[in-house]
Amino acid sequence: MHSLSSDAPGVAAGPPVEAPRPALRLEIERVPITAPDAVLLVEQVQEEYVARYGGRDESPIDASEFEDPTGMFFVGRLDGVPVTSGAWRRRTDILLAGTTRTAEVKRMYVAPPARGLGLARRMLAHLEATARDAGAEAIVLETGEKQPEAIELYSSAGYDRIEGFGYYRDSPLSRCFGKPL
Repeated sequence: MHSLSSDAPGVAAGPPVEAPRPALRLEIERVPITAPDAVLLVEQVQEEYVARYGGRDESPIDASEFEDPTGMFFVGRLDGVPVTSGAWRRRTDILLAGTTRTAEVKRMYVAPPARGLGLARRMLAHLEATARDAGAEAIVLETGEKQPEAIELYSSAGYDRIEGFGYYRDSPLSRCFGKPL
C-alpha cells in the first residue's frame, strides 16, 4: 500500500523523481593534429598508454595523414573545454568486407572527467560518418588488451575482431577490429 503525499491529494508517494539531465552539448570540430587542443589530448592519451602499458604508443604518425584527402582529426568540446579526440586516416593495405577503401581510427580518447557520458560513442559515430562521406567503405582500428572499455565500445558498436595489422600486428596485447561502412 502506498502512502499519499500530503501536498498532492490522491497521488501515491513514491521514490523521488530525478529531474532529467540536460543534453550534453558536444561540439566536434575538425582541427589539424598540430592544433593546441589536439596536441593536449594526444599527450593525455599517451600518458594513458604509459600508465596502462608502461610506454608511449610508438606507431609512426605523420601529421599529413590527417589532412585532406588522406584523413581527418577532430576535437570534441563540452562548454568549450577539449575533452575528446578522434581521427581517421586512409589505409589501402587492409582488405575488409571485400574492399581496400578503408579508414583506420586513431587517437580515440576521452579525458577522465568526461568519461561515462557517451562521448566516445558519439566521437566514434562521427569518425565513421566522416570516413564514409570521404569514400571509405570499411573502417578498422587497433586497441589493446589493457583497454577493456575500448574493446567493449567497439564490440557494442558492431566491430568484429580482425587479423592484426600495422605497427603492433605481432604484439600479444594488440586487438584489431573492423566493420563495413
